Amino acid sequence: MIPLYHDFTDATVLIFGGGSVGARKAKRFAAEADVVVVSPTFDGRFDDADFPTVERIRAAPTSATVADWFDRVDPALAVAATDDSELNAAVAETAADRDVLVNRTDRAGERSVGSVVVPATVDDGPVSVAISTGGQSPALARYLREQIDSEIDEAGNMAELTGRLRAELKETESPETRRAMLRAVVRSPAVWKALHTGIANAEKEAARVMQDHRTGEDT
Repeated sequence: MIPLYHDFTDATVLIFGGGSVGARKAKRFAAEADVVVVSPTFDGRFDDADFPTVERIRAAPTSATVADWFDRVDPALAVAATDDSELNAAVAETAADRDVLVNRTDRAGERSVGSVVVPATVDDGPVSVAISTGGQSPALARYLREQIDSEIDEAGNMAELTGRLRAELKETESPETRRAMLRAVVRSPAVWKALHTGIANAEKEAARVMQDHRTGEDT
């Protein structure tokens, strides 16, 4: 499997299963997509104060009615998160028939075309790191996420800073020089340290780093 990012803005994710797994998937996708969860019962996590808004439909779908739910919701992605392997298989088959992405939570390892794995993620502003074990070890993915979390502290601010600098440098510098200057900023411990004291300080330090780079090129 090759990792990709997919934009779910204005898309709908249909989740079959309201247990703990379904709740986790719903919370993840609700950050961007409209989420519809179909289940006869719902885990208590759905009632947590910080749980995002999702549409809960209390119903007991069967293999025979899965297609009807697809017709009703028209999802970009379907999640099969029930404890019924036959129902999960029906969700996957219906998704394949309709060219809809599917995440089947009871299946690890080799997967069919159109099947996706939802990775563990670490986010800092616009910076996102995805971690996947191919569905083999969610525990390992969670552990790695915890390790990486502290390593990308301030990465979001660095992305925003260098994004602004990139736009400014496009007006005055050649592509080769621009790339070299931005690499110098990103690799500067002083800029990273300054980010902890505010973006204004980081901008001043970045300007110094870029000036040093210019001076070095001129000598």
